[in-house]
Amino acid sequence: MSSAPRQKRAYTLGTVTVIYLLWSLVPVAIAIMFSFNSGRSRSVWQGFSLRWYTWDPQGSVLNNESLRTALTHTLLLGVLATAVVVPLGVLFALALDRWRGRIPTGANFAVLLSFVVPEIALAIGLLFMVTWLATPFELGTTAQVVGLITFQLAYPVVIVRARLLTIGTQYEEAARDLGASPLGAVRRVLLPMLYPAIFVSAILVFADVLDNFVLVRYLSSNAGTETTSMKIYNTARAAPTPALNAIATLILVSSFVVVIAGWLAYRKWGRSDGEDTGLGAIATM
Repeated sequence: MSSAPRQKRAYTLGTVTVIYLLWSLVPVAIAIMFSFNSGRSRSVWQGFSLRWYTWDPQGSVLNNESLRTALTHTLLLGVLATAVVVPLGVLFALALDRWRGRIPTGANFAVLLSFVVPEIALAIGLLFMVTWLATPFELGTTAQVVGLITFQLAYPVVIVRARLLTIGTQYEEAARDLGASPLGAVRRVLLPMLYPAIFVSAILVFADVLDNFVLVRYLSSNAGTETTSMKIYNTARAAPTPALNAIATLILVSSFVVVIAGWLAYRKWGRSDGEDTGLGAIATM
């Protein structure tokens, strides 16, 4: 094939990519820009200001109690769900990787099934379970955390299992041959090699929890358990101000910071993968 058709095809793909990125990112950039608008309009630029973040006495995120509560509750759900889902998912992935039989096969199928089950169906099922069955918790923060754990557990399981398949069992076997205990081989050899997958799982779970709407809405109890997505949905059609843009921007920045931190950690462990992980860790057992 000559170089001219290849260049034409590459130019077409590049053009489509740029159009897609502009279509996806320009609306987000506009929403962020109007969060710094000095006036109440979300469509007419009236000057730069931090009014809707800090100094407006009633409408800013800092001074509006409902907006501040929604932001705090959203971050709390993200931290709690991630802190539970990631360790539980890693243990689940290790169990599925080592256990053979019908039970782990069924569990693996259930994990994969959670990717195709509509979120609203899961939310309604959890709502009925909490309100009609004798569960030890009621609607509210606890129910929201349980629902998010149920929905997000598949991410670390699938990601960590994929990493386990690339690692194989030879490192653990070598560690055992050199005198490490089964738990020591997992803790000192296998887990350091799983750190990239664990960080990716944590990033995906945290970012997905921040913008979750269906589950947290069905399992909320009062205004104190509203998240930013619920607050934006409830007030967007009333008399919205750029404060909604501001709170959405803060959530976006939080997700961005987590992604950047995870990427930096991934690069760090990637550079030291041949030094501090693998069989080199056995010497310190």
